[in-house]
Amino acid sequence: MLRGRTRRGRGPGAVGDDPLDAAQERRVRAVLALGGVPQADLPDGVQQVRLRLLERAASGREAPRDVSAWAAVVASNLAMDWHRAKRRQERLGERLAALGPAETPSGEETSVLSLAVARGLDALPDAQRQVVVLRFYADLPVRSIAEQLGVPEGTVKSRLHTAVRALRARLHEDEVV
Repeated sequence: MLRGRTRRGRGPGAVGDDPLDAAQERRVRAVLALGGVPQADLPDGVQQVRLRLLERAASGREAPRDVSAWAAVVASNLAMDWHRAKRRQERLGERLAALGPAETPSGEETSVLSLAVARGLDALPDAQRQVVVLRFYADLPVRSIAEQLGVPEGTVKSRLHTAVRALRARLHEDEVV
């Protein structure tokens, strides 16, 4: 699809030349946000994913079979890179504060649970956090995650199992659930 546009002489600025559709962009934004990238940096992250997809096409490689899954994995990798470079815990507080106070008790409970889950995700090793975000937030099947990360399905399942067990223990320890 991307190569066809290039062959016809349409440059990168042509209308409709965006390699990501609206749903894919939302998924990329969600994966980046859940990976700890601050709201202000999300547009840059989305542009990085676009750039990598366009570079892939420009280098002559085939477009990914599942662009949405590929974009989610690239976004997850970008989030991990950002996490390694920044002190994520400080940014987490800023993002949660930006959401504003909840007006109802059920909203407060949801905020407490969201904060506890975010802290639990923050405590996970990078590889486990990545598969949890891709599986439960980007809604990718285990097979797609394994293909995109280049690991066996069993490895993805093992990481998911270990991560979920650790998150569950953390939530019980914090008396959230």
